[in-house]
Amino acid sequence: MTTTPVVFIHGLWLHASSWQPWADLFAANGYSPLMPGWPGEEPTVEAARANPEAVAGHGIDDVTEHYRGIITGLPTAPVLIGHSFGGLIAQKLLGEGHGRAAVAIDPAQIKGVKPLPFAQLRSAFPVLGNPANKKRAVSLTAKQFRYGFGNAISEEESKRLYEAHTIPSPGRPLFEAAFANFTKNSPAKVNTGNGERGPLLLISGQADHTVPDVVTRAAFKLYGDSTAITELKQFPGRGHSLVLDSGWRAVADSALGWLARQNVQGA
Repeated sequence: MTTTPVVFIHGLWLHASSWQPWADLFAANGYSPLMPGWPGEEPTVEAARANPEAVAGHGIDDVTEHYRGIITGLPTAPVLIGHSFGGLIAQKLLGEGHGRAAVAIDPAQIKGVKPLPFAQLRSAFPVLGNPANKKRAVSLTAKQFRYGFGNAISEEESKRLYEAHTIPSPGRPLFEAAFANFTKNSPAKVNTGNGERGPLLLISGQADHTVPDVVTRAAFKLYGDSTAITELKQFPGRGHSLVLDSGWRAVADSALGWLARQNVQGA
């Protein structure tokens, strides 16, 4: 029997290995997990920190094409699970007809989303504050990570996660998403009207600074014209670190339960 692949897609500033607990859980539930990094991403956190220029300049289209190539090489359509910009990419791929189902967790804003809360602007300022960062790889400080990711957890846990998982990431995707509504052929555009795609679950941490709840709810509304299944799950009091902090299991179990309700099983 062929097991269902699940492709985990991380966002900015986290290494692919941050998905390991999820991969272990999904494997235990019969899935075949894959945790590919972004184009140019080194295989370890330490190596990625030592070679930031390897990811510099990559934009949304580059990353989407990278994962599209991985998906099309699989023996069967996978489940796509993405966090932050990984959630945007998962939506793009599902909208193109790739993937059996998708879960987009605190997904970066897609074209058409209009709310722009102050907290989101502040979280993105380390990149957007300098136009030259569009071509660079940018790192967060522990203080910036605390505000953007770890605001809903203890300072001690935020520091631990920062030290264990953060890497430099390309600035280009943030610029592309920030100006998506002013760009005709923006790479942040998603085919939200596709009624033939697989089911989609949007998950929002309601205390998120990087992708505030209002942004995820606005994205959910953009799918109103699609006849395909689209659902929204909100987690009160959870921030952008919800996929890797001490409460990750509740989010992962919710995703697993939702997939089962969509008749998507690991084996």
